[in-house]
Amino acid sequence: MTTQLRRRILRPPPPGGLEENPSARAAPPSEAWGYVDIRQGAHMFWWLYYANGSAGSYKELPLVMWLQGGPGGSSCGFGNFEEIGPLDRDLKPRNTTWVQAASVLFVDNPVGTGFSYTDTEEALARDVATVAADMMVLLSNFFGSKTEFQGTPFYIFSESYGGKMAAAIAMELTEAVSQGKIKCNFAGVALGDSWISPLDSVLTWGPYLYSTSLLDDNGLGEVTMAAKAVQQAVNEGNFQKATELWSDTESVVKQNTNGVNFYNILTQDSDDKVTSVEGAGHLGKTFTLPVRTLLTHRHIRPLHRQSLDRLMNGPIRKKLGIIPQNVTWGGQAYEVFSSMEGDFMKPVIDIVDQLLAAGVNVTVYNGQLDLIVDTIGQELWVKKLKWAGLPHFNLLKWMPLDDPANPGQTGAFYKIYENFTFYWILRAGHMIPADQGSMALKMLRMVTQQK
Repeated sequence: MTTQLRRRILRPPPPGGLEENPSARAAPPSEAWGYVDIRQGAHMFWWLYYANGSAGSYKELPLVMWLQGGPGGSSCGFGNFEEIGPLDRDLKPRNTTWVQAASVLFVDNPVGTGFSYTDTEEALARDVATVAADMMVLLSNFFGSKTEFQGTPFYIFSESYGGKMAAAIAMELTEAVSQGKIKCNFAGVALGDSWISPLDSVLTWGPYLYSTSLLDDNGLGEVTMAAKAVQQAVNEGNFQKATELWSDTESVVKQNTNGVNFYNILTQDSDDKVTSVEGAGHLGKTFTLPVRTLLTHRHIRPLHRQSLDRLMNGPIRKKLGIIPQNVTWGGQAYEVFSSMEGDFMKPVIDIVDQLLAAGVNVTVYNGQLDLIVDTIGQELWVKKLKWAGLPHFNLLKWMPLDDPANPGQTGAFYKIYENFTFYWILRAGHMIPADQGSMALKMLRMVTQQK
């Protein structure tokens, strides 16, 4: 099959608007978007914003690709309008947009996410290896078409499950560039609150919640017991069962914390306090919802809230003008999540090791208030790296960073050794740019070596 690149370019819109600004027709392009047919029956959507920072033209600033989590969360929707794009979901200008510091490429990935779609469920990806291979097709087309970006420093930034995919994609891209298959200046990968080692996250939920007074002794015991069941399934190589038991453990956490929000422990997920999964769980409880339904409810629904759904399937769809009639934004999110279930709990620490050994710049950043990918779990898998620089990294003391939004207050800490950096972002949950936009923008500039 011949891979096709379909795209459209729009001139800068008026503030808060969606239509082309007639007075800006002579200005450089500000946006572009399109589809890439990555495989037979698989169509991936991308959306590019050209940098418009005061540092100069977009050609003088880096290019960043943003990958959302889930799997099944839309970068072009959630990442764009809820976190780092030029407009928020009310179509108001965002003061902390990353477009100030970089051109930003949003990709609805894996295929089937957001405006990406497949003709059949069989065309959905089922593991990160397929996700990475699909992305190589998209990036090959992107850099082959937009040759002006071939020499631009290119970074991959990610969030949640997007980090697991980003690690695999970064490794594939490193090899593709070295073999001359893709022409781009790959400069590094950043893994934000990332699902690199799922088990390390699950095993630290109990201690983290206990240390923040969100579990008592009895609750800690129940959560620990549930987490150990997940550990046993992972150790046995039964990753499908591990995903189901992971859902079970989430339910135990919810029941013992009166509905703590997995994405920010200082908020409460009030409509999901005691929801459980169907059948008899390993703690002998009776559950009420199928595993897949519950997981989608908890981890895809927050990325597809009603107001965002109305925006994407209404004015944004009309603006883009190329979305097929039978495609609904987010319409295949449930199937995307389900298709990746068998791969969901597998770690990719070894891929991060390969990236570091290959000399790729790797950044890990995590929100202080995140539970689902808590910082202590991230620190655990980092300590498991076989990277030769790890002993030196561990000996370093972290350095404070001033919060740009609150001068005089510490906004983050960080450590850097050779090609590895770790940022601890304070007062932020799972979605760091949404919680601490100024600090996230400062981190972006540091990672991309801007002042």
